[in-house]
Amino acid sequence: MSNSRLFSIIRKEFIQITRDRRTLAIILLIPIMQLFLLGYSATTDVRNIPLAVFDQCRCAESRQLLDAYRAADYFHLAYVVGSEDELRILIEHGDARAGLIIPPDYAARLTEGRAQVAFILDGSDATAGSTALAAATLIGQAHATELMFERLERRGVEVDNFQPPLEVRTRVWYNPDLVSSHFMIPGVIGMILFAITSILTATAIVRERERGTIEQLIVTPIRPWELVVGKVLPYVILAFIDTLEVLAIGHWWFGVPVRGSLSLILACSGLLLLSGLGIGLFASTIANTQQEAMLSVWMTLLPSIFLSGFFFPLEAMPKVLQWISYIIPLRYYLVIIRALLIKGVGAGAVWTEILALTLFGIAILGAASARFRKRLD
Repeated sequence: MSNSRLFSIIRKEFIQITRDRRTLAIILLIPIMQLFLLGYSATTDVRNIPLAVFDQCRCAESRQLLDAYRAADYFHLAYVVGSEDELRILIEHGDARAGLIIPPDYAARLTEGRAQVAFILDGSDATAGSTALAAATLIGQAHATELMFERLERRGVEVDNFQPPLEVRTRVWYNPDLVSSHFMIPGVIGMILFAITSILTATAIVRERERGTIEQLIVTPIRPWELVVGKVLPYVILAFIDTLEVLAIGHWWFGVPVRGSLSLILACSGLLLLSGLGIGLFASTIANTQQEAMLSVWMTLLPSIFLSGFFFPLEAMPKVLQWISYIIPLRYYLVIIRALLIKGVGAGAVWTEILALTLFGIAILGAASARFRKRLD
């Protein structure tokens, strides 16, 4: 082993990175762009849904009901219509996402205790629709309970000591406000690590083949493993810089907690890098151009992103896709990073995921390195 040969390759790679402004921009700026875009746009927090109201009663009771929906920040009373056809047109055009129809005999039926209203939702957006459905139901139930207490008070019943037969007291741990960015941003770290290392590793090696300089490296005394380490180590260092960059911005800008050990977070991130480097090396052995290398890597990135639990919960997927997800290293890393950042657990709580990530990383990188050395020889 010659440290001078290895350091020369590393130095050469860093010089190429600094001279290639596009690559440098991808490494340093793209993670920040992804963080802000996903941190703000990829959210399940549904607020201010445009609501169209067709109030046929126009009484004090109907205004109380509207006040209940207006007080919650889930709905915004954007339109007051005069017919059901007008309400339907607003929903069809997407101007309103929900509609509330109050019948003309609402006040009379409310006195009798059998009033009904119609709440219409646009189901074309299932995420917003499901959230709006739950919010509309809870607001209606809360208003009905309030009306029931008022009726009991008018009858002289003491309601201060009245207790329902069942009371559910909810408590949310780790993320009390249910901020979706706290769930999304840790996933961005995994996606950036996995994508940056695999894409840049593959293109960096193929670039040498395109330029014809890899043959010059092969005829030198440089050993194959020294060439592999020298080419990928700069991207490993830059990937860790990206990790710290995203962690810092996520914590100070988006308020994502960092409750776990930073050294454990970086160590687990290093385990994910093994898989990313292995995929990049493998892609470099089957591609002759940088475009082919990127397409080869994207063939593994897309299933990894969608089947790792980054966007969608694995429990909601078909069983076949859940089984496939067990061979995706990013799945295990997302469980680890979210548990370390948000829950603040130790390695003992996620040791099975750490073990799986380690085995996958060693297997993928080892197989890719063997194939790469064989092609060089």
